[in-house]
Amino acid sequence: MDRLQEKYQNEVTKAMTEKFGYKNVMQLPKIEKIIINMGVGEAVANPKALDAAVSDLTIIAGQKPILTRAKKSIAAWKLREGMPIGCKVTLRGTRMYQFLDKFMNVALPRVRDFRGLSDKAFDGRGNYAVGLKEQLIFPEIEYDKIDKIRGMNIVIVTTAEKDEEARELLKLMGMPFKA
Repeated sequence: MDRLQEKYQNEVTKAMTEKFGYKNVMQLPKIEKIIINMGVGEAVANPKALDAAVSDLTIIAGQKPILTRAKKSIAAWKLREGMPIGCKVTLRGTRMYQFLDKFMNVALPRVRDFRGLSDKAFDGRGNYAVGLKEQLIFPEIEYDKIDKIRGMNIVIVTTAEKDEEARELLKLMGMPFKA
């Protein structure tokens, strides 16, 4: 069992039950999945850029991403419907907890001038989204082997009903929010 999963079962569940007064174990919010999305707009002109993004995301997530395709054509950008323009990966279970642990404890401290994540990026239904400017903060990515610095979006989907519950869940798990 992963370190973060153990922490959830042993510490977080007790603290959440005390704070919110859940009567049933099934009411406890938990992390359902993590979605990592990397948009590659330059893939319209340079299809090889998408291959580099897929390999970077595979290394970061430990799972092969799927290609995302354009939903509609946009003539100004020379984009046609169905063209691949990005990649995404959905993590669940053990891989999800391993990624979240690596993200919070290894990658985020490597962000330049990092003072904590905003606690206002919740969507109203208990899901948290964070955007990263570069993939270099992950230790698996070698600086010499990348062709271009790309950003990514990370969405943490929880079963929490309200943002307050999700914020407390992530805080107890170790997410470094701004004070």
